[in-house]
Amino acid sequence: MTTTILKASVALAALAALSGSALAQTTLTIESWRNDDLATWQEKIIPAFEAQHPDIKVTFAPTAPTEYNSALAAKLDAGSAGDLVACRPFDASLGLYEKKQLADLTKLPGMENFTPAARTAWSTDDGSQTFCVPMAAVLHGFMYNKKAFEELGVQPPKTEAEFFALLDKIKENGTYVPLAMGTKDQWEAATMGYQNIGPNDWKGEEGRKALIAGTQKLTDPDWVKPFETLAKWGPYMGDGFQAQTYPDSQNLFTLGRAAIYPAGSWEIATFEAQADFEIGAFLPPVQNAGDTCYVSDHPDIALGLNAASKNAEAAKTFLSWVASPEFATIYANAAPGFFPLIDKPVTLENALAKEIVGWRGTCQSSIRSTYQILSRGTPNLENETWTASANVINGTETPAQAAEKLQKGLDSWYKPAAAK
Repeated sequence: MTTTILKASVALAALAALSGSALAQTTLTIESWRNDDLATWQEKIIPAFEAQHPDIKVTFAPTAPTEYNSALAAKLDAGSAGDLVACRPFDASLGLYEKKQLADLTKLPGMENFTPAARTAWSTDDGSQTFCVPMAAVLHGFMYNKKAFEELGVQPPKTEAEFFALLDKIKENGTYVPLAMGTKDQWEAATMGYQNIGPNDWKGEEGRKALIAGTQKLTDPDWVKPFETLAKWGPYMGDGFQAQTYPDSQNLFTLGRAAIYPAGSWEIATFEAQADFEIGAFLPPVQNAGDTCYVSDHPDIALGLNAASKNAEAAKTFLSWVASPEFATIYANAAPGFFPLIDKPVTLENALAKEIVGWRGTCQSSIRSTYQILSRGTPNLENETWTASANVINGTETPAQAAEKLQKGLDSWYKPAAAK
């Protein structure tokens, strides 16, 4: 019996060999930090691609966000990384390209669907080469529990004074934690704290570009101010917020125990799937009524090709599809809150996503201050800002001390032309 099975196996193997490409199937693996999107990729995005390309199988293999950069670097160095790599914007991915670990995709079919501005976060400084296909941008603001607001008889704030008056009222009532955020993982303190409210203080792109030029410093009042605001958040973040992780904060909000969540638009799908209440959103409050508002509208994610991939042609086929309006539409609606960067019309179906993306018409857009150029050296300004923001909220560092330490670290390696 065993001999018969063995002969049958040999015969099947021979048949497969003779059939050649008709039976061949390439498997592509995608590296990403978006572990929240696993179901979206498995159930919506990948099936749409595989239906058109049955000879290419795609596996989405995410890593925890806080571990992604180091894990990816280790895999690329070891030659064990997947074929396709989710690209962080600006310096992190540029560094991988300069190490020749990401392939040049400048001439990839489909790249013409993106403007130079849309490609800039994944292009060389002179814009001549692009190494990742832009996928989406995310916007920052605050999400809130509409049911809680109705119960308390409160409205979304527009100014900073209204914001803190609102937090006081929620805290005084005692039913809800006012702000669902912790500082254990640090990055939220910077990303959903400092980078969320900061653009209103440093005037968006005006301040960000001045920091790069060296005409402004992190110790200037406009850059210390967001830390001063963050220093007031702690009393509203609930007991034990110093030990509260990012998933803890997500759960606190979706379980209806917190009223407000300092947010990125990427939370929409997860929150709406888990919460049994309607979610609203409001802009980062301005200092005074009528002030120009600024919103962090950050190019967040793209997809690149591992230069060492043994499946480069199949990977390029997938990347060209990612550069298409078809993918943009599927992705934008399967992962609401990730707003396509493609230069083609995309219809959004999600009401909260449409509300948030509408902020682009109300406020001036800016990107996170630490991402372009300023995190290329050591100490890394982005990672240092995580720690500084958490320390300020925890009360272990004053706003002035945090700003001084960040500027000192930046001065140690960054010498802008304007400062010479």
